[in-house]
Amino acid sequence: MTSRERLIATLSHRQPDQIVVDFGSTGVTGLHVKCIEGLRNYYQLENRPVKVTEPYQMLGEIDDDLAEIMGIDTLGLSPKNNLFGFENNNWREFKTFWGQEVLVPGHFVTTTDINGDLLIHPQGDILAPPSARMPVSGYFFDTIIRQPPIDESALDPEDNLEEFSLVSDDDLTYWENLLEGVSDSDYGIIANFGGTGLGDIALVPAPFLKNPKGIRDVAEWYMSTLSRPDYVHKVFEKQSDIAVHNLSKYAEIAGDLVDVLYICGTDFGTQESLFCSPDTFNELYKPYYRKINDWVHSNTKWKTFKHSCGAVYDLIPNFIDAGFDILNPVQINARGMESAKLKSLYGSQIVFWGGGIDTQKVLPFGTPAEVQNQVLQQCEILGKEGGFVFNSIHNIQANVPIENVVAMLEAIKIFNGKI
Repeated sequence: MTSRERLIATLSHRQPDQIVVDFGSTGVTGLHVKCIEGLRNYYQLENRPVKVTEPYQMLGEIDDDLAEIMGIDTLGLSPKNNLFGFENNNWREFKTFWGQEVLVPGHFVTTTDINGDLLIHPQGDILAPPSARMPVSGYFFDTIIRQPPIDESALDPEDNLEEFSLVSDDDLTYWENLLEGVSDSDYGIIANFGGTGLGDIALVPAPFLKNPKGIRDVAEWYMSTLSRPDYVHKVFEKQSDIAVHNLSKYAEIAGDLVDVLYICGTDFGTQESLFCSPDTFNELYKPYYRKINDWVHSNTKWKTFKHSCGAVYDLIPNFIDAGFDILNPVQINARGMESAKLKSLYGSQIVFWGGGIDTQKVLPFGTPAEVQNQVLQQCEILGKEGGFVFNSIHNIQANVPIENVVAMLEAIKIFNGKI
């Protein structure tokens, strides 16, 4: 099987010839640039700076030589502008706090504050207030909340819609060129066209806008789902209408080349519980997810991808009923998220994408043998009868021991009969 055939079989809940492997196709399944450099050094690949393709989390590009060693089956396609509102082009060298030389986009414009922390400016505009901060001791950016005091009498849902607009001719040209470049690829293709992330908390503060309006404080937004549901409904209703319109345009140029559509990264779980009840999900979120998913399934062959960290066991039936084909990740270290139980109950109804290794304890702090044992166990449980794509639980972070990452990759190869 080619990688794409393997992914299609997996998405159809058929047993592929081997477990599908994804690293780097989305902003929630990637590797920190420090980790990528460590792997390149371990495998004695050409010494060259890693491109920072997702600067918010400092995720890096996995070049073909490393992707082949890692056994990656997927290829991700992203919007023209990244989370800070500028294009990934005109690459230049940049030295990080931890001493790594990386490549950043030309509009990766930063300043420092009185503490020496790194501040980044939306759309590369040094005159705009910074939208995120990387502490001197940090490895990625944290959003800076820029919401002015809320005047209830002046609240307008249109303010929270300012970043959602009908797709432009320039955007369509960008996607046409991007898709043409992968038209002969054997990889499974995951596309994130953007504009479908209902309440995605990474997007609510709008780090890509110079002066965002509306409800932009993270805590205020979460409270608004209960205290201002009519406001949130109006935002989601208009956003989902725009999303369906834009998807119709993207579908005209993408056709069957795309296998998976990344819908959203809206989290609904903590380590121990849910952010909202199933009833709230059904009333506030599901109608709009359903509208988007139904359109996709009625007009394309794409499968839809839903990210949510945490203890979301009680919401999995609701995700399925909302039309999602894929749940990422399977946070096996959260309450109620035991992989054997999930596979038994829902393995034929939804694809589990991730959950191959615990990234909170085992991968960063375990021994290589413990890493290998857990990977083999998870592949055995989740890989039965298809419906499982190997990935960790969210992105692999900067200081994870490289020998543990290598142990993870070798365990996948052992399971797949490659070692």
